[in-house]
Amino acid sequence: RSRPVSITSATTALGFLTTQFSAVPPLQEYGIMTAMGVGMAWFYSIFFLPALLNVLPISKSKTYRKEKISRMASLSTFVVRQRILILGVATVTTIGCGLGLMGMEFRNNWLDWFKPTTEFRQDAQFVSENLSGINALEFSIPAKGSGGITEPEYLETLDRFGTWVREQPHVDHVHTLADHIKRLNMNMHGDDRNAYALPGDAATAAQYLLLYEMSLPYGQDLNNEINVDKSATRVLIITQDNDSEDVNTMKEACETWLIDNAPGYMASKGTGNGVMFASIAESTIRSIAISTPIALAAVSLLLIVVFKSVRFGLISLIPNLVPIVAAFGLWGYLFGRIDFGVACVAGLSIGIVVDDTVHFMSKYLRARREQNLGPEDAVHYALVNVGPALITTSLALIAGLSVMQLSSFNFNAHMGLLAAISIALALIADLFLL
Repeated sequence: RSRPVSITSATTALGFLTTQFSAVPPLQEYGIMTAMGVGMAWFYSIFFLPALLNVLPISKSKTYRKEKISRMASLSTFVVRQRILILGVATVTTIGCGLGLMGMEFRNNWLDWFKPTTEFRQDAQFVSENLSGINALEFSIPAKGSGGITEPEYLETLDRFGTWVREQPHVDHVHTLADHIKRLNMNMHGDDRNAYALPGDAATAAQYLLLYEMSLPYGQDLNNEINVDKSATRVLIITQDNDSEDVNTMKEACETWLIDNAPGYMASKGTGNGVMFASIAESTIRSIAISTPIALAAVSLLLIVVFKSVRFGLISLIPNLVPIVAAFGLWGYLFGRIDFGVACVAGLSIGIVVDDTVHFMSKYLRARREQNLGPEDAVHYALVNVGPALITTSLALIAGLSVMQLSSFNFNAHMGLLAAISIALALIADLFLL
């Protein structure tokens, strides 16, 4: 029957479409392309493959068929006889793996997206270790109005802000307009170090700034530091730490300092490459918190409708949730942290791991409802008829996802590895626990 194939195709596509809740366009496109691929696979499996099998000369292999039946029959006998032991082991194992989730942190360092062998990462680490950090945090600090950047209050606040930032951990470099003006004041006083200070009036600061702009080489200006009407300046902060949580902490601390210690008109929001990647990570986590429950609810409702039973629909969720919890728990024990590439696996896995459950439960319920078999005989019937297919498709998925380990982009490699682990655990759960 084609119904289980149609259902599993729908749930798999649904799992990948949860990426549409993400704010990251490449992740959205990845989900759409994969869902389209699943749809085409369903079309060719239902319409093209049967016609092809009727045309091609395929010899029967009764010996291989008997071997498969014998192995699955032995497995079903073991599962039925040792069901209490299996349920106990599954419960203890799931709880043990689940404890690995407790100490797991969401830490996203965009440089770690690249494997250590990647030339870009090696170059970036060399710069960080020998020159300065590569993480930029920037602020566009507004003045009172046009030409207000040379006002003493504005420059003095900028100077205090720069001094405070330099005292923060992991800060390599801070650049403000106040640094320019102090250096120019020193230059205009015979490079006297005692004159490295801000002038006391706006007119002198404006003259220093004009002199400096006129002395720049032809074709150069200060538009990368000052806007055209001189109503705002750029503050550049270079840090060594690229971790998203630390970047956000630093950004929020700077914004709070400006609110608490600067005039109201100087309040500003931080930006920069580190903030951008941290924002991507945060938005992805928020989208996963929304999409995963939605996917779970949709799959649950679909299973209840398909199996025409609330009881069997909810039972089917157990071997789907257990592998995901166990896989993330194992990841927590092995690595202790997840990035948003790993976090995306939760929604995707729900759509994939449910496939084996649907096939198994379809055979099981057919045996119970159409052939009036008891639970033990129905388990035997389901494992013998669908067990080999479950093993084959799961191994194919694991092999395909494992290819992603060859990627130099850890976002892909981690996603593939965790998804492969989830599918392997789902196969075990369907063959034994379900």
